[in-house]
Amino acid sequence: MFKKITALMLAMIMAVGLTACGTEKGTSSDTSAVDSTVKAEDITVAGIVYLEDQFMKLLSTGYTDAAKEYGVKCLTSNVNNDQSKETNQINTYVTQGVNGICIAPLNEKSSMTTLESAASQGTKITLCDSTLQNADFIVGGYTSDQTQLGASTGEVAKKFISEKLGGEAKIAVVQFKSLLPEKSGARTNGFLDIVKTLPGVEVVADQDAWMQDDAVAVVNDILTAHPDVDIIFAANDGGTVGSTMAVKNAGMAGSVYVFGIDASEQIASMLQDSDNILQAVTGQDAYSMGYKSMEKLIKNLLDEDTGDTAGTISTVDGILLNRADQDGITAFLTNLSERTGS
Repeated sequence: MFKKITALMLAMIMAVGLTACGTEKGTSSDTSAVDSTVKAEDITVAGIVYLEDQFMKLLSTGYTDAAKEYGVKCLTSNVNNDQSKETNQINTYVTQGVNGICIAPLNEKSSMTTLESAASQGTKITLCDSTLQNADFIVGGYTSDQTQLGASTGEVAKKFISEKLGGEAKIAVVQFKSLLPEKSGARTNGFLDIVKTLPGVEVVADQDAWMQDDAVAVVNDILTAHPDVDIIFAANDGGTVGSTMAVKNAGMAGSVYVFGIDASEQIASMLQDSDNILQAVTGQDAYSMGYKSMEKLIKNLLDEDTGDTAGTISTVDGILLNRADQDGITAFLTNLSERTGS
């Protein structure tokens, strides 16, 4: 009996040894050694915008270019300023199983509820053109520094006032504070904080007019009420275009000058116009915001270290267009054409 047990134990030891040898030669069926690294070709992301304008088109192009660079599949959609459509689109992407969503949120309160729900189901989220901070359910994102936009234009205006106007200027401000008070205020204060370091600068009017046609009418009234105005600062694209048109219509080119925020093909053309009315603008770098936000999302999905804390919205400097730098304006228009396909 003792001999039988000994023989049996010896057989078991030999079997274990054979199994160990088989493992060393890679014949084991153990799945713990299988590479579970996420591959770019297995990732699908989505990019969402909410308007069919040049700014949003550049954001979307940034999304798709980043996805192409990393070799991931990218779906894009435009919710056309419709909150319910945005909600449905986010939920659809989650149902389809996309790995992550990069979005310019339509409303930072209403949109966040749906996005937080998506994140709770495992969908990674990055934000674009959003001021939301410390939302722990998002990977991160990129936006503009609104104060920097105003300060950038302000630096050019300060130099202009010093060199062309003897350091003195009466300024009229055209804002959009009743629409987006924080953003409008940050841009305006960024501008004024720079130019008001000159003791001869005085603000004589401050009104709202963010749509082009409204700005034409409002600025015309300002010029009538304050014929001694030297400079108009407009805090957005519609205000900038309308202010420039109003000065031209009033026959005050050469005595009233416009500085603004936001950049477009039309605004760039105004900077090239020989009328010498519009002097400088600082535009948001929509393409870089879209590209960087999508890149952050993809890197997170690939488990790459982005070096940022979750929930942090970083900023992208604006693009300064100055009448004194015509080469820069031409380069802007060339890049704009390439990126929008126009």
